[in-house]
Amino acid sequence: MTTPDFQHWASAHQSRIEAQLQAVLPGAELAPRRLHQAMRYAALGGGKRVRPLLAFAAGEISRADPGRVAVAGAAVELIHAYSLVHDDLPCMDDDVLRRGKPTCHVEFDEATALLVGDALQSLAFQLLADFRLADDTTVQLEMVKLLAAAAGSRGMAGGQAIDLDAVGATLSLPELEFMHIHKTGALIRAATLLGARCGAALDPAELAQLDRFAKCIGLAFQVVDDVLDTDATTATLGKTAGKDAQHNKPTYVSVLGVAQARKLAEELRRDALATLDGFGARAMRLRQLADFIVLRKF
Repeated sequence: MTTPDFQHWASAHQSRIEAQLQAVLPGAELAPRRLHQAMRYAALGGGKRVRPLLAFAAGEISRADPGRVAVAGAAVELIHAYSLVHDDLPCMDDDVLRRGKPTCHVEFDEATALLVGDALQSLAFQLLADFRLADDTTVQLEMVKLLAAAAGSRGMAGGQAIDLDAVGATLSLPELEFMHIHKTGALIRAATLLGARCGAALDPAELAQLDRFAKCIGLAFQVVDDVLDTDATTATLGKTAGKDAQHNKPTYVSVLGVAQARKLAEELRRDALATLDGFGARAMRLRQLADFIVLRKF
């Protein structure tokens, strides 16, 4: 179970990421003002910041400088924010509520929301070029490649394409897992590995263990999301509840039922925790995040 100490740690690092995003996003007064206002609207003041938290927690494994991890975490969060803006567009999921407030295209307009996503994505990669995140420049170049792959057609964007094609279809459990390894899991894995790469070099076996942890916890995150979409209210979630069922989209709940989906999430949590056995106390925050992700109510 998560502890009060974890809550304090998470809150402090969420604040740090918020400050980092505040600093790197263009000021709302800068031209083009409407675009910059919309970028800040989409990226600031909301969300659990799970991906940056995973980066910070993995950074503790490699004893990374938290300042470096904050930049890497902000880059991942900008990619995540862009994906939410685009996912909510009428041509995608057509949603009107995100993080408890009107979606970007509702608050501004569709064309602005499209440009917001484009600009947030490019800003993420600008951060990876502007800041020194690793002592070895080759490692930093690998970090850029890692985030690009996680966001692209073999990662998050590809998973979204599979998701759109699956509307109204019946997927097997392996097919559903394949979709979410890309749509949700790719960016969670990237966040974890980017945080770890900001510190001392880890050997390939250690990086593989962290990747396995992130793969398991990324799938668990999606399973819990699907359960909450069925069980929780719109007010609790900050987004429209029951949207997947309304759109006839395959989910872990539609494939397994609520009880079996909960069981799968717990199995994935146990698998994730088992991958951390060799890291000792350095993995405490990753263990706590695994608990938070699976046991959360929002």
